[in-house]
Amino acid sequence: MIGKTRSGAPVDAPLILTGLTILGVTLAIASFSPLNDQASRLLSVVGISMVYLAGGLPAAWRALTALAKEHVLDIDLLMVVAAVAAAAVGAPFEGAVLLTLFSVSTTLEKRALGRARLAIEALMALRPETALRKSVDGTVTEVPAADLKVGDCFVLRPGARVPADGVIVNGSSSVDEASITGESMPVAKDSGDPVFEATVNLDGVVEATVTKTVAESTVARMISLVTQAQTAKAPSERFSAWFGQRYTIGVMVCAVLAFAGFYWFERDWEQALYRSATFLVAASPCAIVISVPAAILSALSAAARRGVLFKGGGALETLSAVDTFAFDKTGTLTTGKAAVTEVVAVDGDETRFLSLLAGLEAQSEHHSAAAIRREVTAREIAFARVEDVGNRPSAGIVGTIPEGQLWAGNSRLAAHMGAAIDHPALTRLSDASQTVIYLGLDNRVLGAISVADQVRTTSASALAALKRSGVATIVMMTGDRRPVALRIGAKLGLHADDIHSEMLPEDKVRMVGELASRGKVAFVGDGVNDAAALARADVGIAMGAAGSDVALQAADVALLSDDMQQLADAHRLARRTTAIIRQNLIFAMGAMVVLVIGGLFFALPLPLTVIGHEGGTVLVVLNGLRLLASRSGQVNPVRGSIA
Repeated sequence: MIGKTRSGAPVDAPLILTGLTILGVTLAIASFSPLNDQASRLLSVVGISMVYLAGGLPAAWRALTALAKEHVLDIDLLMVVAAVAAAAVGAPFEGAVLLTLFSVSTTLEKRALGRARLAIEALMALRPETALRKSVDGTVTEVPAADLKVGDCFVLRPGARVPADGVIVNGSSSVDEASITGESMPVAKDSGDPVFEATVNLDGVVEATVTKTVAESTVARMISLVTQAQTAKAPSERFSAWFGQRYTIGVMVCAVLAFAGFYWFERDWEQALYRSATFLVAASPCAIVISVPAAILSALSAAARRGVLFKGGGALETLSAVDTFAFDKTGTLTTGKAAVTEVVAVDGDETRFLSLLAGLEAQSEHHSAAAIRREVTAREIAFARVEDVGNRPSAGIVGTIPEGQLWAGNSRLAAHMGAAIDHPALTRLSDASQTVIYLGLDNRVLGAISVADQVRTTSASALAALKRSGVATIVMMTGDRRPVALRIGAKLGLHADDIHSEMLPEDKVRMVGELASRGKVAFVGDGVNDAAALARADVGIAMGAAGSDVALQAADVALLSDDMQQLADAHRLARRTTAIIRQNLIFAMGAMVVLVIGGLFFALPLPLTVIGHEGGTVLVVLNGLRLLASRSGQVNPVRGSIA
């Protein structure tokens, strides 16, 4: 971009120069029409001069700059030398055609690859510029979002975008988090729940407290990570650049040798120079060099705008080669949140039973108590009034109601209270894979409930999708007891031999190392207590990483939502990217071989060589850009996101 118009719109210099080259070659072509000799010569001179000035000088400047500053011989230099050689042997029109097509293809490549960066620009555009800050005295003022500080309170009205990462302190609402997590369905939010910058508040009015400034928000870190990923070179990209540089030097040397050979056999320096210029164009590795970054950048952006962050093309390529996936259980394959799975009231009155249990557990901080409260609230049952509540460490909780002493806990507490738990109705709850909580009054058991961690709704289908895509081994690791691990594994379709329980963090690291010795392994965890295993794996993948600093630092790939299907989609996208890179390289090398043979042995005309060379370059770019149009079965488009 250079300068601006009066209206403030930026001036696109490459597009203008390309337009001038097209106009110039059009005038040159018009000179072949039945005009008088003077008019034809004038059109030809003007047209070809425009092409060489608008298409040749910028390319020559870029080539000389790269040579002087970076000591690099690039593709621009090859094209300029070929065009000058064509003009020197009396074929300026062919040189003009070469420069025109090269200018057009270069502009198309830049604009096409620019599409691969639009996701980040669009994400930045989603960030709200202002926020409604609420002061201590209750007054609400509109301030720039950048002025918000940690601890500030802001108000969200229906339809407003969240100005900064925070936590809700008052009110409830539904929030569209598609722009961050890729989750298309609105997420219910209540007091204590986090909200992320650039997401949309859909209905209720809520108040939230800032937990991270705009500069440190989830969106800011997404932009930073994806920007770094797009500049970090994948192994294939590094090889492509290494090959392109050395190959360019080889082509220049071979062109000189070809000129000497043609002149030796034909004794016509003009014909020798023309054919060596044709060889120069035919052997230029433009398509080979652009094959890999076209696909990598497209894939990185396609994944990023759908809630999957890769820390560079290297992680993307490695994920495509993974044949073993190791999963942490809690918080990854499961929700990490206990839920009531069964309720048994000895007298059959579940409502009374749950009311008493919830009244007692309302004063407990245990995760099982929270599960009970959620279940009773969902059933719209009022909590009974329980007084004089006290904890019994490692046993349960005890309180008082008018009828006597009410207690809830495990079998040890029941035995301590003198209550028998061998009631026939309770026998089916004696499964060691779930936590059983008994409720009793004095020495009498009123009933029991079972509480267990729940499998994510998307876990089983995601694991099945990984197996269909060719993943040979899937294992689950957990610190939980064996019965619990087997129960979860059975629901996920895992074999008992692939389920590893009662593991410490160091055990997970050791097992990941053992798996890595047999092939590429990816470890999937929550990014907090699995940091060491994430780092040890060939690819570390953090689940539900939105807002988690540890996850984004430890992992190579971050799935911003808790949707396990994103993992299968990301793996499929990585495989598809590798396939497209392979297609591009095979096509580019094949086309180059055909053009080189034609130029050396069959006197292939320069214009036809130019069309074949530049056309092939554009085709591999467009093939790479197909990754941006991933549909269901690759990475699902996100409603209202930055697609």
